[in-house]
Amino acid sequence: MREMRQMLSDIEWEVKLTRSMIGKAALSDRVMAAMKQVPRHKFIPKALREYAYQNGPVPIGFGQTISQPYIVALMSDLLDTKPSDVVLEIGTGSGYQAAILSKLVRQVYSIEVVEELATMARTHLHELGYNNVEVRTGDGNLGWPEHAPYDGIIVTAAAPHIPQPLIDQLRTGARLVIPLGLPYSAQELMVVEKKPGGKIETQDILSVAFVPLVEGRDTSSSHQPDRHNPM
Repeated sequence: MREMRQMLSDIEWEVKLTRSMIGKAALSDRVMAAMKQVPRHKFIPKALREYAYQNGPVPIGFGQTISQPYIVALMSDLLDTKPSDVVLEIGTGSGYQAAILSKLVRQVYSIEVVEELATMARTHLHELGYNNVEVRTGDGNLGWPEHAPYDGIIVTAAAPHIPQPLIDQLRTGARLVIPLGLPYSAQELMVVEKKPGGKIETQDILSVAFVPLVEGRDTSSSHQPDRHNPM
């Protein structure tokens, strides 16, 4: 598919442009293979699918977006996962980032504050066969303690500070990848590593622009996929 090839080429080009900031000239082969395997257009509203493989964010409704492919790939790479890992995603959105992670790890748990988006993401992930992803509606600031500790946590919305529950639920030696900053202000993509004794080490990666991480009612719902409300 020509559009997919162009997207992968754009990611590689942008990695080279930012290599002094991200500390690498190429992303891992595993991450790039996952980006190639997941059909991004399936996670985008039908009216906007012509933009699916462009290297930019796309609105998905409810004030949310599907992130730029380069950022999805970079955050997946920074998480530094293994096939046996269990990871937590905060901010399911369309389900695209979860689908990428599902190709890289054993199990993905994902939390979305907007119930309608969580329902649509469950439907698309189920219909496309990403059966190692479980989505629930809830407040991502609280994490998902039932399945902790996690081998990695990825946050797809900007927080003013690192939520302590996410640090608590991170396995020692694992990474949290999170954009930090206020809405419509300077934000920085950060890698947070949990050291023995609960100490954390942080690394600034590059400036980003994300929708804000919002608080919500923690419904603890992880029911079976709903096959209604297709995009």
